[in-house]
Amino acid sequence: MSRSGGKGVNLKDKLEGNELDLSLCDLNEVPVKELAGLPKATILDLSCNNLTALPSDFCSLTHLVKLDLSKNQLQQLPSDFGRLVNLQHLDLLNNRLVTLPVSFAQLKNLKWLDLKDNPLDPMLAKVAGDCLDEKECKQAAIRVLQHMRTIQSELDRERQRKLQAERELEKKREADRQAREAQERELRKREKAEEKERRRREYDALRLAKEEMTKQPKKETESSTSRPSHPPQHKRSWSRVLLKILLLLLLGALSTLAVCRVTELRHQPVCISVNMLYEDTLTLLRSRETLQNVLQPNSQQ
Repeated sequence: MSRSGGKGVNLKDKLEGNELDLSLCDLNEVPVKELAGLPKATILDLSCNNLTALPSDFCSLTHLVKLDLSKNQLQQLPSDFGRLVNLQHLDLLNNRLVTLPVSFAQLKNLKWLDLKDNPLDPMLAKVAGDCLDEKECKQAAIRVLQHMRTIQSELDRERQRKLQAERELEKKREADRQAREAQERELRKREKAEEKERRRREYDALRLAKEEMTKQPKKETESSTSRPSHPPQHKRSWSRVLLKILLLLLLGALSTLAVCRVTELRHQPVCISVNMLYEDTLTLLRSRETLQNVLQPNSQQ
């Protein structure tokens, strides 16, 4: 009858000394918890079962020295299989393994290894070779460990290169970020300086405008006080016009008088009136002169 996880199987009944034989038990799973309770069982035989995979906690059985997993259906081993650092003898005959986990390189105490009858990767199969006798199985262990250590070293170097590339990329990003921040700071600084200069020019312009407005009334006052008191220009113009008109009238009157006295026109009514006005004016002027002559001696007395 098929058993799952060792149910129905008394492990202590299977233990002889330090060897625990669970072969031919039709196991589908490994009873890891029960095995962990038997730390003195350093030799474990799980051959000829129906195991397709090992649980990850199987790698906690670090007390194992010899492990037989032959004639199962294992397709891969746990990624941390290398934790079984005390393992010296490992039989993986007739399974379905293609590759081994990289941590396999950590099995530094491994002395014997059988990987026959597995669909191994061609490179791994070539490294493992045959395991037909004790010597070949020991050589297989040595060669496979060296091969896995090489792979591990290459992976470590690749991880280091990636890590270094990531660090360089991070440094570049940091440098770019700092450069951008520096540019932004410089831009803000320049904008601030330009704004300050603009405000300063506005302040100077406003101050000059205020000074000009303050000086303007003073200039007007000074100009009004320093300007000589001359009659307005338009008044002088009207005086000249009137004077010219009077002169023209006087000239016209004199011309009319001359025409009326010396020409044949003196008998005309107009000239008669002019001549009479002229005679009356002369008479008036003579009488006024006579009066002044009379009055002048009296005033002297």
